[in-house]
Amino acid sequence: MPKTTITYWNPLAPDQRSRWTPINGLEEMAEEITLSIDPVTDEYTRLTRFLPGTDTSAFGGKPHAYPEEVFIVSGRLYYQAFDCWLEAGEYASRPPGECHGPFKTDVGSVVLEVSFPNRVVG
Repeated sequence: MPKTTITYWNPLAPDQRSRWTPINGLEEMAEEITLSIDPVTDEYTRLTRFLPGTDTSAFGGKPHAYPEEVFIVSGRLYYQAFDCWLEAGEYASRPPGECHGPFKTDVGSVVLEVSFPNRVVG
């Protein structure tokens, strides 16, 4: 079965605010909205919004066993694992096992994620 589809909508528009949900454990720091998902493979496309002042250092970095693509839509995000700032327009295709975070942002950031949880390597 293919990923779900929605014809042309703007998840960043103010009238879509209620569709964003806080990320468990990161309430008041980050929220997400799923754009599409494949109910069979669990592959998904999602936006994650890191709110201004977010610092996830207390949680450390976390790897996962599947590949993921990320694109910085807006703002900037400090990626501690690589000691660099990711700015709007930057893209990465992350391999399975790559450490994610911790992250910090002063101005906030929106990140597009395309994840493939059924493509576990190991």
